[in-house]
Amino acid sequence: MLKRFFTPTVEVSAHCDLPCGVYDPAQARIEAESVKAIIAKVADKPGDEDFKMRATIIKEQRSQLVKEHLWVLWTDYFKPPHFEKFPELHTLVNEATKLAGAAGTKGSAFDEATADELLAKIDEIARIFAETKKA
Repeated sequence: MLKRFFTPTVEVSAHCDLPCGVYDPAQARIEAESVKAIIAKVADKPGDEDFKMRATIIKEQRSQLVKEHLWVLWTDYFKPPHFEKFPELHTLVNEATKLAGAAGTKGSAFDEATADELLAKIDEIARIFAETKKA
């Protein structure tokens, strides 16, 4: 009798841990846009060390979130067929996470060009992501 309640009646499978639509590179892009805005605000307030300290903390937090969103895409969403079709994907995610890391926007530099480069990498990842959603 109890066996009947615990025996599955329908078997299901999915290509990801969560339903499609949960993953999106837009999350990383929003955080990267925030980083770029912070860099611009600091440039507008030279000499305000208190503001710069607060901005640095927030910039580092947002940069970390960029990395985490990209890692989730890389480790949870993208699957071997995606990497076969887009062999540049591993390198692209690696470069983007490094641009958001200690040598990039998370580091102490307030460099708008680095933020722009990060946004360009995220846009390329988003393009690939969109292609995988079409399949």
